[in-house]
Amino acid sequence: MARLTIADIADLRAYERERAEFRARVMDLKSRRRVHVGPVVTFVFESRDTIRFQIQEMARVEKIISDEGIEAELRTYNPLIPDPGHLSTTMFIELTSEEQLREWLPRLVGIEREVELRVGPEAEVVRCTVDPDHEKQLTREETTASVHYVGFALDPAQIDAFVAGPVVLAITHPAYRHTLELTDETRAELLGDLRGS
Repeated sequence: MARLTIADIADLRAYERERAEFRARVMDLKSRRRVHVGPVVTFVFESRDTIRFQIQEMARVEKIISDEGIEAELRTYNPLIPDPGHLSTTMFIELTSEEQLREWLPRLVGIEREVELRVGPEAEVVRCTVDPDHEKQLTREETTASVHYVGFALDPAQIDAFVAGPVVLAITHPAYRHTLELTDETRAELLGDLRGS
């Protein structure tokens, strides 16, 4: 998928005019791209549209109006747009209380490196990749962050196995072992990313 440029990001007034319709479209898109693995972890498989929405909303909330400010957001979020043969996710550790944060975040250090896809009838394992720049910002030795960016690179044979199914998203962290089989609808949606369409 093509990276976003500053020309793709509407200024605040123009965005307000399109926001309701664009937001509804992205929420529908995310409904097929959001998967819950276990009780507290959710993945959103990112696309060009989900990332554009993220940048537009950040600019709206933070009143970013300068080209330099938008360029900074593009540098941050463009790496999350998947290239052909890749999937890109934002992984959320969804904890709702201070007590849960104190309990879970220290236990889940390293979780972003313990994610895999199991593709096809043979359940071939595709280990995740973690952007080193994001990892440095998000993880410390004693605690982890509640948001991580995790990717997967699939070769042509693995993409064929992805098409054949099933596809299971698994977390193999010692303190959090959970799996989820992707629905046919989600697999079909993600296949567009893998094929670069």
